[in-house]
Amino acid sequence: MLQVAPIIFLLFWSGGFSAGKIGVAYTRPMTFLVVRYGIVLLLLAPLLLWKRPPLPATRAEWMHLAVVGVLIQGFYFALSYVALSSDMSSAAVAMIVALQPILIALVAPRLAGEEVSRSTWLGLGLGLFGTALVIMGRSQVEAISRIGVLAAFGALACITIGTMYEKRNGVGHHPITSNAVQYAAGMAVALPFALFREDLHVTWSTPFVLALTYLIVCNSLIAMTLLLLMIRNGEVSRVSALFFLVPPLAAVIGWLLLGEAMPPLAWAGLALAAAGVAIASGFGDRLRLRR
Repeated sequence: MLQVAPIIFLLFWSGGFSAGKIGVAYTRPMTFLVVRYGIVLLLLAPLLLWKRPPLPATRAEWMHLAVVGVLIQGFYFALSYVALSSDMSSAAVAMIVALQPILIALVAPRLAGEEVSRSTWLGLGLGLFGTALVIMGRSQVEAISRIGVLAAFGALACITIGTMYEKRNGVGHHPITSNAVQYAAGMAVALPFALFREDLHVTWSTPFVLALTYLIVCNSLIAMTLLLLMIRNGEVSRVSALFFLVPPLAAVIGWLLLGEAMPPLAWAGLALAAAGVAIASGFGDRLRLRR
């Protein structure tokens, strides 16, 4: 499962930016999150009753799950949707969030007790350069929103802190338990903003329903479960290096689904980012071992 997890995660996570862009075209950001998380929790409720997975044993374990839920399910997605609703493209938001591996590599040795190898630093550097090329290519065809940029950087900070917190404090809970607690925590963040700052109006349409379904199944239930699984079973700096591939893939998906431009320079950045991720994740070493 862990061998194919990065591929599935990358595809589903990258597609979430285009789905989010479609969703916020039909409702406000916090309302969109409330609808999304409400349905997720309704789906998880019968699974909790049927499977009866083990619950956190201590108050500290409950708190750890809730903190990760607030940071990632709550503020990360909330700020990402604010950025998407401020006329930023799905690719631009994904590109800012893709700076996460650099932040993770800087703090991993101190907070997670991991040493970042030279090959990992080389891969991170190539990934950063490739992402910068994509950003430069996109800047030629897209005006960047100041509010959107600030919100995207806020989302970057939240998912970075949440990832490190999960690596340092996370316990291998059952996926149903983890998802239920964390999405409830995310709902607790989004609901007050939706009630007091938005009108809770949703324009139901086929594109909205399709985007919502994708985010619930592929993003909320599958991709998030795989992300937490990879963080717990691998070095956090290498797992985070996968995020360098998210913006190029998000740009390709946005180009195909939303008609967002993909200049030649951005394609070159895609290739460099892919090479960087391969090096940072030790892909070449694994190939040599198999031989």
